[in-house]
Amino acid sequence: MDMKKVLMMIALMAMPFAMQAQTKFHDVEANEAKGNVKTMTITMMGFTRTIEFSEDGKMKAGEITDCVYDDNGYLLSAKMNMQGQSVPVKFEWTDGRLTGQTLNVMGQDMKSNFNYDEKGVVTSASVDMGGQKMETPYTNYQFDEKGNWTSRTMSVMGQEMTTTRSFTYY
Repeated sequence: MDMKKVLMMIALMAMPFAMQAQTKFHDVEANEAKGNVKTMTITMMGFTRTIEFSEDGKMKAGEITDCVYDDNGYLLSAKMNMQGQSVPVKFEWTDGRLTGQTLNVMGQDMKSNFNYDEKGVVTSASVDMGGQKMETPYTNYQFDEKGNWTSRTMSVMGQEMTTTRSFTYY
């Protein structure tokens, strides 16, 4: 047996152990939240949705499917359920922060990049949808006792909209 085959067999045997050892996921952070979040309810433009998380920070089934994680538990890609449609999404991380997200909506990539202040709060998102670029600043933050934002205002094409969130914790 050549060395490449031996290394491949060792790697394949090690995979289940690596997966069992991985107990921390960063889905909570992908949703701009911190801590032992059990549920997060978001209200924006009259629509409300609740995301449930396991104790190790992973989104529960229903919200996303076909999740792909890196070795450190960071979500790299998934499919999101958006109004009955399965939408592919890719995530980019830098130093433990979600810095980019690309959704494929009806064959069109919509790329968002997130900008943070020194405290780790998102100050704006720049969105590029097929060459159409838009900067969305976030202001007027309010936080809960765990440091998660519960209200923020965003400005989209001159219109200000407030998004609210409520949390339950483990």
